[in-house]
Amino acid sequence: MRLTVLGCAGSFPSADSAASSYLVQAEDAEGRTWHVLLDLGNGALGPLQRYGDAEALDAVAISHLHADHAADLLVLSVLRKYRPGGSLPPVDLYGPRGTQKWLARLADKDPGVDASGMFTLHRWEPGEPVRVGPLLLEPFPVLHPVPAFGVRVTGPSDLDPDRTVTLAYSGDTDECPGLDALADGADLLLSEAAYLEGRDDAVRGVHLTGRRAGLAAARAGVPRLVLTHVPAWNDPAETLAEATAVFDGEVAMAVPGAVHVL
Repeated sequence: MRLTVLGCAGSFPSADSAASSYLVQAEDAEGRTWHVLLDLGNGALGPLQRYGDAEALDAVAISHLHADHAADLLVLSVLRKYRPGGSLPPVDLYGPRGTQKWLARLADKDPGVDASGMFTLHRWEPGEPVRVGPLLLEPFPVLHPVPAFGVRVTGPSDLDPDRTVTLAYSGDTDECPGLDALADGADLLLSEAAYLEGRDDAVRGVHLTGRRAGLAAARAGVPRLVLTHVPAWNDPAETLAEATAVFDGEVAMAVPGAVHVL
């Protein structure tokens, strides 16, 4: 299993990165490659075409319905509907309650960009994992101002074919029991870290800091932590320093185009 960072900017695309989007790929026993997209925020369809294949997706998993995690669903549907070779069949889309209505509002009254027919919609249900080829996706409710889920992805290791590995993606969240359950024993925690210690202490229930992400990784016993969703006005070096001060494992900042092999 491998994770490719398509976009890692927090809250809005930066000059250097699209908003949150991550491509997970794995091969099954027959050698077929499966493609699962975790979130598709503003501007992320571009790097999906650079680093992946928007026509080869097997499933799209949306953590929550903020634009920086889901806005490019609409233009993905345009790509898949109007490609010169003919429309592609609907792709499975997993998301929180209200995803269908949210897509309809995004399209407004333009039938040319109606996304509903390009997705087969499924609602996340806590405790109900879904299988996509060799990958198992498990949703965990997390703490954010709107209904939000972290997603735990388990599948075959690229490094050792006899092993099964787990990626835990936080989505957007503050510290909460759901985050701890999501990350517990994972091989890699992909965690948002939008806030900074000292500056954002008065705001809780929205985002993690680098320190809180590091503490979550330490509690969960994960060996690798990748920090993401850092807004353009933050210094990534400060976020990294917060995490490394409390977590002894491997820590990296998410970078567009980076591939993390599990």
